Amino acid sequence: MREYVIINLKIDWTKAKTVVAGVDIGAVSSKAIILVDRQPYIFSQVRTRIPEESAFRAINAALAKSDLKLENIQYIVGTGCGRRRVPFAHKTISEIACGAAGAVHIWGPSVRTVLDVGGQSCKVIHCTEKGRATAFLWNDKCAAGIGRSIESFADLVKKEVAEIGNIALRSAKSQMLSDFCAVYAQSEALDLIRSRVPLEEVIAGYHHAMAKRISTLAARAGVKKDFVIIGGLAKNPGIIGSLESTLKISRLAPKPEWDPALVVALGAALFADTFLHRNSCN
Repeated sequence: MREYVIINLKIDWTKAKTVVAGVDIGAVSSKAIILVDRQPYIFSQVRTRIPEESAFRAINAALAKSDLKLENIQYIVGTGCGRRRVPFAHKTISEIACGAAGAVHIWGPSVRTVLDVGGQSCKVIHCTEKGRATAFLWNDKCAAGIGRSIESFADLVKKEVAEIGNIALRSAKSQMLSDFCAVYAQSEALDLIRSRVPLEEVIAGYHHAMAKRISTLAARAGVKKDFVIIGGLAKNPGIIGSLESTLKISRLAPKPEWDPALVVALGAALFADTFLHRNSCN
């Protein structure tokens, strides 16, 4: 996971009617998005450490790129597993609701299923054309902690996380590994590496095993068209390729201008904008 900040220099926040933010405190990364008149102004992503500290790091990283101050943000919504540890948030909303809202905003009203695959959890969310979550299924033992397991596997094979997804996708062969437990899969992978099995086959096998664990959850919840994948693992082509093959369904194409890890934070910012307008009408 890389830390970064992106700012849209074409936007002048001083002329805006509304300035709002969403802050998503995830298990691996914390994200902040600032919207100016509902347009993306600044994105930031930092590694999560202590949730409250990470909330300040995420929003301060964003603010550091602008002369905008925290007090200039009119409404802030916190979300993610650490949402109750965002001390400057006006309100908190679940990552389920925010994920659905953000996905429909980006991909459009045809979206009916959102698969959110992050560092610690996996969620299948069904939603309406307006981005309202109608049902969801959270991870169980079949899909928990896959994002973290991919990071530790990358360390095991001495590769960068960004590398191993492409290696898995390019490999013509893959080894069969345990799809029940990431610990077992890593142990099996290490045994294969010691037995001098080609590394790319082991990497492909590990990705296939992790994708199969995710597909177990998705199959239980049901996947309705149109289908999108968000969260950090949406950027791993090895996982996505194996997942689409296992589920026999293709996701909607990614939007190059949006990091899929930021979708939940976007949803939180959209809720903040809605709450701000409601308050101003009262």
